[in-house]
Amino acid sequence: MNVNAKFLTNRVTQQCVLKRIVTFSTKPTQQAATTVAQQHQQDASVQSIRKPIVPANYRFVYPEFLPDPKVEWRNSIREKLERLDMLNRRRQIELPEFYVGSILAVTSSDPHAAGKTSRFVGICIHRERCGLRARFILRNVIDHQGIEVVYELYDPTIQKVEVLRLEKRLDDSLFYLRDALPEFSTFDENMEAETLEDGTPVPVNDIKVVLRPRPWLERWERQNLRGVANIDQYLKDKHRKSSEKVQKPWEKYDLMKQYRATIPEEEQKEIFAEVHTELHTLELQRKRNKRKRTFVKPKQLA
Repeated sequence: MNVNAKFLTNRVTQQCVLKRIVTFSTKPTQQAATTVAQQHQQDASVQSIRKPIVPANYRFVYPEFLPDPKVEWRNSIREKLERLDMLNRRRQIELPEFYVGSILAVTSSDPHAAGKTSRFVGICIHRERCGLRARFILRNVIDHQGIEVVYELYDPTIQKVEVLRLEKRLDDSLFYLRDALPEFSTFDENMEAETLEDGTPVPVNDIKVVLRPRPWLERWERQNLRGVANIDQYLKDKHRKSSEKVQKPWEKYDLMKQYRATIPEEEQKEIFAEVHTELHTLELQRKRNKRKRTFVKPKQLA
């Protein structure tokens, strides 16, 4: 009897246990789904807004950050390490914006100079190479003698780079100044810097130089130069015929040659997006330092 009583009591208690009743739905309502979708859209829009907007002129201002377009010389790891070293160097020294045709003053350490430093003023006639090997050439005529100095842009011996006149020329290279009259390459060593307001486009100097009579260092008539005024003055019929034979007018339509000689635009954007933040902070710091130098604290009145 005791066993049956226990069995009956267990059956009764199991039937009398209240089951948990769920009074709400676990499925998301339409309103909640719309709010979640809107939140995801806002997050995506915020992420897209936060992406750094790289200025379009970076590939002209910082051409050395673009790697060499030759495929056999490409190495992604080396290029990334070089960009980090270039940014570290720019934190130590101000390397301003300049182009071929700008007038610069470079101060570098020289163990043979009197004050262990030397300062050279000249016009930039050429820029070449990329990465840590980037370099530029300055030219000036001193004591009726043409002098050219080749500087490595990221050379640790460079102490200061000043832009005395920021401008461009009609040609990408000014090697023809070697055969031009001296006044086109003569600049005062004590020349003062000419400032441009922020946001002002870089002016283009459309001056055309005058060459000396032949012989020249190169055959300038074959290079389609726009910054030379009197090439035809010293040309003869044989020079014109030989220049016509070597002309290649179809090269401007050769898309594969242009592709091999340049870096694709998508890759350029990736490279400059990688270094944009650091370069932008350096530009802001340079502007702050410039304002501090121009501000003169008034003297305290008695």
